[in-house]
Amino acid sequence: MSNRKAYLISGAGSGIGRAITKQLAAAGHQCLLLGRHTDALTHTLHILQGTAHQVISADIRDTESLRMAAYQLSHISINGLIANAGIGGENYWDNDDRWGDIISTNLTGTYNFVNTFLPQLRKADNEKHIVITSSVLARLGVANYSAYCASKAGLLGLMRSWAVQLAPEQILVNAICPGWVDTQMSQEGLQGIADGIGISKQEFYDIAMQSVPLRRMSQPEEIAQLVSYLLSQRSITGQALDINCGAVMNS
Repeated sequence: MSNRKAYLISGAGSGIGRAITKQLAAAGHQCLLLGRHTDALTHTLHILQGTAHQVISADIRDTESLRMAAYQLSHISINGLIANAGIGGENYWDNDDRWGDIISTNLTGTYNFVNTFLPQLRKADNEKHIVITSSVLARLGVANYSAYCASKAGLLGLMRSWAVQLAPEQILVNAICPGWVDTQMSQEGLQGIADGIGISKQEFYDIAMQSVPLRRMSQPEEIAQLVSYLLSQRSITGQALDINCGAVMNS
């Protein structure tokens, strides 16, 4: 198809990343699936419409791993970078603190990912986009989620800096801020918090939805539709778009 583009998606093996990849493939685009969990990426690959999609094994925390991936894809003109890979969960100030792991994955990993593939994005002939998956927790605080909240807030600062820096090159940079999305990560988060306070997952879900005006989780496909729109337009840049069923209105 004449408007076929190539998109590189990190964290495409599950959840929001898989939904974004399916959406883009269904629209006829080439999807390049990057991540460290090759089995999950391969599963996504097998359910995509179209051909010429590709799995690239790389760890966004490891710049050498990313450089090897860039060499592997050097023959492809990339129209968009979807920086979606990330991890969640609690962290505590002790010998097993997950602060470093969460920050190095969510914030530094995104920085590594975008900068590594920016030269290939610059080579694209038409629209050039970067979309970053942040979170409603870039705007809201949750106890014992200091690393996750800090990393996702940091992504918004990173996005705004890049949006200004890259605007002269007509590269548009935006972020999305999902809230509760019905993914495995969210289900595990619900269970973990419920276990911590001694109630059932359903009981905690009911509590959690009290702070969400629409009283529901988003579906991954809804997030993917917003990302697809951002990749199709030429006027929005430097923005963090909330897609969290109104959760930020109660902040």
